[in-house]
Amino acid sequence: MKNTFYLGLAAALACAACGGDVQETNGTVAAATSGAGGSAAATTSGAGGSALPQPTLPAVTGACPEFVEGSVTFSPAGIGTRTVQIWMGPEAANQAGPLIFYWHGAGSSAVNEPPYGIGDAQLAAIKAMGGIVAAPVADPDAGQFSWHLAAGTKENDLMLADEVVACAVEKAGIDPRRIHSMGMSAGGLNTAQMSYRRSNYIASVVPYSGGKMGSPTMQNEANKFAAMIFHGGPSDQVIINFKDASETYRDDLLGRGHFAFICDHGNGHKIPTDARANVWQFFIDHPFGTDPSPYQAGLPQGFPSYCAP
Repeated sequence: MKNTFYLGLAAALACAACGGDVQETNGTVAAATSGAGGSAAATTSGAGGSALPQPTLPAVTGACPEFVEGSVTFSPAGIGTRTVQIWMGPEAANQAGPLIFYWHGAGSSAVNEPPYGIGDAQLAAIKAMGGIVAAPVADPDAGQFSWHLAAGTKENDLMLADEVVACAVEKAGIDPRRIHSMGMSAGGLNTAQMSYRRSNYIASVVPYSGGKMGSPTMQNEANKFAAMIFHGGPSDQVIINFKDASETYRDDLLGRGHFAFICDHGNGHKIPTDARANVWQFFIDHPFGTDPSPYQAGLPQGFPSYCAP
């Protein structure tokens, strides 16, 4: 990707529909801990004792903070301190819930956009099942597009995500098979990048007006994670044509044997708030290693008519 292509893209990737919302149930599996100096895979069994596919988790590289709701500072080795906005409830002390990353749009906020993009009822459900939503605050060094991989090649933001995962396992006891990513615009582009570059542990993803840019390397070809990919139709274009980028992303994943489908809401560069409950159901139904997808024969009742597998 040439830097000249992204010149002046700043407002282009800004979140076009960010408001405010906040608060939903159910946990599984015990978390694995990372071995010294490396990564570790969790070991859990399903009903009847059969082994479930397990992610390979990153190791802690700095001092882990205590997990509390609000602003939390992480110290991953090599990139300095970074702030992450955390949503969690007291249930996290006793339940191993999901960890959901939310990457906001350029010009938006890690405080305001995630509740809007996730929805009140869904955020409440995540917290009630012991889960955590982690929304990184953009690194000023990433420039006007918020995330390094939205217009470059540095993996600093994903190194932060690795540290959040490793520390969440150590401090909060998350379910290692339920690590997901979502985001809007520049955050949707970063979610797609994360799905390739962190497929060692990503279970499933939902980009809002994101898609595939460049040629990211797939970290773990064996993990056929699922993707629910939103765009707003032909008018979803601000320098980048998000319809084309989204369809390129879907086609590439399908070609690699993943389950991926498009939801064209037709409203341009906006978060599809009518589908937030469906996004949460999609995450619930697609933990790590879900292959084939339970949606292979058709989407569940109640999904938007504009979604087509």
